[in-house]
Amino acid sequence: MSEVPRFSSAQIKDWLERETDSVFTPVHTKAEKLLEETVKALENFKDASKMLLDNSGKEIEKRNMRIYGRARALNKLARLFVDRVEKVKVPEQVSYDSLRDFAKEVEKIFSVTEVDIRNWLPRISPYFILDRRKFLTIYEKSKESLNILDDFLTREYVKTKTLEETFQLVDNLQALEKHFSELKEQKVEKETEKARIENEITHSQQKLDDLKTRSAMGQLDEIDLETDELVKEVKHKLRHLQKPFRKVQALALRGGGAGLTPDEVEKLGQYLESPFEALATEETDYPILRVILQKMDRLIVEGKLKLKRDKARKAEQAWSNILNKNSLAGLHKKCADIRVQKKQLLTSKEMEETKRDLSRVQEQIEKIEIAKGSIEADEKIIERAYSETQEKILKHKSEIEKNVLSFLGKQIQIV
Repeated sequence: MSEVPRFSSAQIKDWLERETDSVFTPVHTKAEKLLEETVKALENFKDASKMLLDNSGKEIEKRNMRIYGRARALNKLARLFVDRVEKVKVPEQVSYDSLRDFAKEVEKIFSVTEVDIRNWLPRISPYFILDRRKFLTIYEKSKESLNILDDFLTREYVKTKTLEETFQLVDNLQALEKHFSELKEQKVEKETEKARIENEITHSQQKLDDLKTRSAMGQLDEIDLETDELVKEVKHKLRHLQKPFRKVQALALRGGGAGLTPDEVEKLGQYLESPFEALATEETDYPILRVILQKMDRLIVEGKLKLKRDKARKAEQAWSNILNKNSLAGLHKKCADIRVQKKQLLTSKEMEETKRDLSRVQEQIEKIEIAKGSIEADEKIIERAYSETQEKILKHKSEIEKNVLSFLGKQIQIV
């Protein structure tokens, strides 16, 4: 079994021209000749129409009322004939499709002209008889040229239509392969550009992380972690006082029944909502908390504040430790100190510089991310065009192979 010949898109056209030259060239040469003859026949038809236009115009200028009306009718008819021919588009390059379209256009002109001749020329009789005979003779010869062209298209040129389409497919294939090569280069460029952008993002993100850990921001994170632990510890220490605190607050808000001053009521609310902040902002030995606890003790003794036995026992133990054993002294100092440290750090020159640096680096990252998004969008467009072009190339190769087998009976492969 013989091996199937393999051709690239650059090789197939020359091979195809050699294989089909004896068939295609004579047909194509005849097509060009018949187009030229048909165009010349159309020009003769237009010249004949201009002859009618000129001669009828001369009679109109004479104002001979005997033939004036017929001269005007002929003049109008001749003008229609000239205008129609002038609108015909002659193909610049001869192909089966272009020649077929040209023939159809000329056929439409002759079809309407036939109707006009049949309807109007008899009404112009007996005048302009010599002009009409000359015109009709040229018109019939023009129709003969069109008939010859139509017959050629139907009987001969149509046989090479597939071959002509194949040559066009080869040209299209070469253009597609060139475009495909350009898309490949664009893909590589975008991949390189994206890798560079991603490296910039990684580098900038590392700078951002370094700023957060090694600068004042890192110190702030450490303070925040320590603060979180102290928040938990304060809540734990005051957990048994939450219930009596709320009862005292309720008495105070109902009209001063708890005996607390406005400042003490405000502080009590702070101990309920943010116990760390409440304790950290107390003076040494937390005097406001002591007063609140003492007044709460009095309310219980007076029977104005009632608690369940177990809750009362735990609450009493808690405030006893605070009032008598100064159990919050160490915790209070830690809370106050860490709060001062944080405030000082937040207002420091170093923190301002760190914030500016963080803002600058973050802005750089955002800009780079936008650039990366744009590149990724371009990549999607290129990838889609790449896939579509690849599919078109495969389809064109398959059609060329099928056409060659159909026209020449030879099996080939486009690689």
